[in-house]
Amino acid sequence: MTNPQQSSPVAHRSFGARLESTFSTLGHLCVGIDPHPYLLSGWGLADSAAGVRDFGLRVVDATAGRAGIVKPQVAFFERYGSAGFAALEDVLAAARNAGLIVIADAKRGDIGTSVEAYGQAWLTPGSPLESDAMTISAFQGVGSISAPARLAEQGGKGLFVLAATSNPESFGLQTAIIGRGEFAGRTVSASIVAEVNSWNREPLGSVGVVIGATVKLDDYGVAENDLATTPILAPGFGHQGVGFDALHSVYGSASGNVIVSSSRAILEAGPTGISGVIDAQTQQLAEVFAA
Repeated sequence: MTNPQQSSPVAHRSFGARLESTFSTLGHLCVGIDPHPYLLSGWGLADSAAGVRDFGLRVVDATAGRAGIVKPQVAFFERYGSAGFAALEDVLAAARNAGLIVIADAKRGDIGTSVEAYGQAWLTPGSPLESDAMTISAFQGVGSISAPARLAEQGGKGLFVLAATSNPESFGLQTAIIGRGEFAGRTVSASIVAEVNSWNREPLGSVGVVIGATVKLDDYGVAENDLATTPILAPGFGHQGVGFDALHSVYGSASGNVIVSSSRAILEAGPTGISGVIDAQTQQLAEVFAA
C-alpha cells in the first residue's frame, strides 16, 4: 500500500518532531481532560456545557508549563450537543494557545470521503475543532485511513490508531489471527502496528498507535521492533492500576516513544490539588526514564 507520508511535501514541522521536542523539554506525561459527572460535582461545577468548559480551561491552566500534552475526551463534551462542542472548541483553542500538544480523543473511523471529513474536522489548521492529533479506528483496514494520514502530514498533525486497547472486551478481536493477505498468521493488533510503523520515518513518525498500559505485547503478537519509529499513546496508567514503574516492562525498547496518559488519577485531586499532582507525576516519570 502507498505510504501516505510520502504523498506530498511536508509544509510544517512534523508532529513526530514536535512530540520529540516536548518529550525532551517537558517529559512524556499527557493529562486527560475527562469531565465525568462525578468530577464536575467534586470540582463544584454544574453538569452542563458551561461546567465542562470551565473544567477543561482549569485543567489547561494547571497543565501549561508543567506537562506538554493534553487529551480531551470528546465524548464528555458531545453529550451537551452544540453547546458542548462550543465548549470543546474553547478548550482546544486555549490548550493550543498555551503551547500544549492537543490530542483529541475522538476515536473516529470510516472509509473514503467520510473518514477524510473526520480528518478535516479535527486536523485542518484553522478548523473550529483544530487539534494536533486525533485518535482513530482502522477497523476497515489501515489503508482506510490514508486520507486523514495525508492530511495530518500536510498540516504537521498526527494520528493515533487503536491497536491494543486496555478494555478487556477487546482482547478476543484484537488477538484474532488473520487468515489471508499480507499479514496472514499475525494478530489483528500486530498487523495494525506493523503497517502503521511502515508509514513512519526515523526517528519518530507522525502516525502512532494506542496500546494500553494494561496489555502484554506478547499476548497481542506485537514485536517491539514494529514500534521503533511509532509514537505510542498509552492509557491505563494510574486509575486502572498500572504504575509508572511498569513502563519499561510493558513497552520495552519502545518506551522512549510512549505518551503516558493519566486522567482520573490527576483530575480527582480537584481544582486545588491538580497542579501538585501533575508536578509529582512529571517528576516520577522523569525518574523512570532516567533509570
